[in-house]
Amino acid sequence: MSDAGTRTALVTGASRGIGRAIALGLAREGFDLVLNDIERQKDQLDTVRTEIEAIGRRAVTLFADVSDAGAVQAMVSHAIDATGRIDAVVNNAGILIPGTVEALPERHWDAVMDVNAKGTFLVVQALLPHMRARGYGRIVNIASIGGKHGAPEQAHYSASKAAVMGFTRVLAQEVGAQGITANCICPGIIVTDMGRTNLEDPVVAERWISNTALRRLGQPEDVVGPVCFLASDASAFVTGQTLNVDGGIVLS
Repeated sequence: MSDAGTRTALVTGASRGIGRAIALGLAREGFDLVLNDIERQKDQLDTVRTEIEAIGRRAVTLFADVSDAGAVQAMVSHAIDATGRIDAVVNNAGILIPGTVEALPERHWDAVMDVNAKGTFLVVQALLPHMRARGYGRIVNIASIGGKHGAPEQAHYSASKAAVMGFTRVLAQEVGAQGITANCICPGIIVTDMGRTNLEDPVVAERWISNTALRRLGQPEDVVGPVCFLASDASAFVTGQTLNVDGGIVLS
């Protein structure tokens, strides 16, 4: 069981959208934060850090491409040195480069798989020795309903998110005895810079709304509560699960 004291969470892709909302939500729940993104997001990540500090929590910013094993190992090492502990990780970093299967360049397939699937694996792998040594950990991987049913021009994205779900189910079985849980969140159509890929055509946007039981698009803040639950001790007996946070598109 985790020792007493302030919990610390690492959030990847934390500079904007869902990652930013999650980081702020965890801060409001009493977590200190390690905020990760790539270097070109520095200004936005610094803004998130300032917002967290205004809440009264500590925030550390670390830059790394999650698809680079060496960079991830260095980031995790620096995070532990800076904070002393990582209790929870939210693997949120992700990219989407739309393209039909027939016309999709191999480099776009590789880039999406490298960040979305391999990046999740690399961050978890780097953190596991620390979590095992402490006998505690909360791993929350951000997948997508796209990994369940997909959408045109997103075959590589859907494949990467399906991979995250499969990875998480096996991970939960391997680490449960060490006091570590691993779960997935599958956001639906969320209004973010990346989510707008599904919303550029007003007709398509209206179709998504009409196919959603709650009859609205999601906001980044809609994802926060479920992530905070899975990152906390309230979810101590929940592992290997995938939770749809989509307003009622995928009903399961």
